[in-house]
Amino acid sequence: MENRILYVRLPCNPIFPIGVVYLADHVHKLFPEAEQRIFDLGTVPPLDFAGALDACVDEFQPTLLVFSWRDIQIYAPVGGRGGNPLQNAFEFYYAKNPFVKLRGALGGLRITTAYYTELWRNQGLIKRGLQRAQKYRSNARAVVGGGAVSVFYEQLGRSLPAGTIISVGEGEALLEKLLANRDLSDERCYVVGETKPRDRMIHEQPTNIEKTACNYNYIEKIWPEFQYYLHDEDFYVGVQTKRGCPHNCCYCIYTVIEGKQVRINPADEVVAEIRQLYDRGIRNFWFTDAQFIPARKFIDDAVELLQKIIDAGMDDIHWAAYIRADNLTPELCDLMVKTGMNYFEIGITSGSQELVRKMRMGYNLRTVLENCRDLKAAGFNDLVSVNYSFNVIDETYETIRQTIAYHRELERIFGPDKVEPAIFFIGLQPHTHLEEYAFKKDILKPGYDPMSIMPWTARKLLWNPEPFGSFFGEVCLQAWRQNPNDFGREVMKILEEKLGCADLEEALSAPVDVKEKQLLPA
Repeated sequence: MENRILYVRLPCNPIFPIGVVYLADHVHKLFPEAEQRIFDLGTVPPLDFAGALDACVDEFQPTLLVFSWRDIQIYAPVGGRGGNPLQNAFEFYYAKNPFVKLRGALGGLRITTAYYTELWRNQGLIKRGLQRAQKYRSNARAVVGGGAVSVFYEQLGRSLPAGTIISVGEGEALLEKLLANRDLSDERCYVVGETKPRDRMIHEQPTNIEKTACNYNYIEKIWPEFQYYLHDEDFYVGVQTKRGCPHNCCYCIYTVIEGKQVRINPADEVVAEIRQLYDRGIRNFWFTDAQFIPARKFIDDAVELLQKIIDAGMDDIHWAAYIRADNLTPELCDLMVKTGMNYFEIGITSGSQELVRKMRMGYNLRTVLENCRDLKAAGFNDLVSVNYSFNVIDETYETIRQTIAYHRELERIFGPDKVEPAIFFIGLQPHTHLEEYAFKKDILKPGYDPMSIMPWTARKLLWNPEPFGSFFGEVCLQAWRQNPNDFGREVMKILEEKLGCADLEEALSAPVDVKEKQLLPA
């Protein structure tokens, strides 16, 4: 049977669609006779979504539509969907001024309306594309996957067309079996109206697939919008060096979706992929791994990759990534600077070692500081974004003071203008340890709808529980009033003014409560 595969990236911010690109590349290597096309709605004006999709389906007449859905949940400290979700929520929940509270309510209403409109729109685009394809090919099918689907796969099954295959996590093995007419029952997927997702299906380990360099000569042929991402000199193009994350951070979904087994892409293949993009004029790369160096055992792999980038003569590139800074070495720091790392993010969540341990983050804050000093000594003079998620588990005034002390030390290392505190409040997601904690503490009830952003649900999913919820709400509102363009630094300043700053050594120490052992009876 002729296979004609249309990949439709559903509308989202203009982020390079690395997942769809890698899927199409993998299929081409196994099924070179299959006709493929990538259609990126992220490059289409909103009023043209439906018409552009119709025209593409009419022209290509696919037998299989693969929809990639990246974003659903919107709790973030940045603008989007017509407003700042965090600011609107905090104004509505915590503002004392009734006019500010009303502004928050109206802003929240706009965001809620936009959120549900996007949900219905994307579901409508999936139905529309499938129905139109079936006019030409009665047996045309749809697969729906992507980050949003992997998190909310159980809920989305209620609203997608019967027969749709809902894919969780990586899709290569699923498409491989689907195109070869093989049984899908052991893949992380289910068919709407025919099968049900297995219990804890998202926790099953993904298939280990040997990754080779993406063939961008082929991708360019099947993706007319490819040039869209090559014109902006400041745009970072994604390259993946590994999959999987071995950690257990209480709020994170990556380790569930990608699995705990870290699968390294061969350095030669990664460099060959970068070279193809480099030859097309790309100089900025984002390593899209969950963590660029997830554990110390993978340091040698990072060293090998960066050394091979140098050996390839690509000495005018820049790159960025999420990095666990507890896994740096002086050699690695030197290579990072030499290869052009000009930005990185570290998600330490808290500057209190006690809370880091409670949140199962698995790193030592003292080591992070030591390694940051090594990075500075190696010549790193660019921006570092430090993600703080206040009030996650067992926050106290003392742990807040410790976080301030820790942040000030990072500023002493890199310079106050180079350390950007990104203030997050966790959006609680299903399948995480934090969700289990919420059940145990009776904050949420099993069976709740994690896709709901109705005020009575959103207040629980936007994780900022009392007794500190109101305190942080007031601090954030003050920061938005005083310095909305530098929100993170303003929050840190206000917290220090209100609470003071702990001694750094207190932040780095986490005494373990040792319960007295009970002697066995003689």
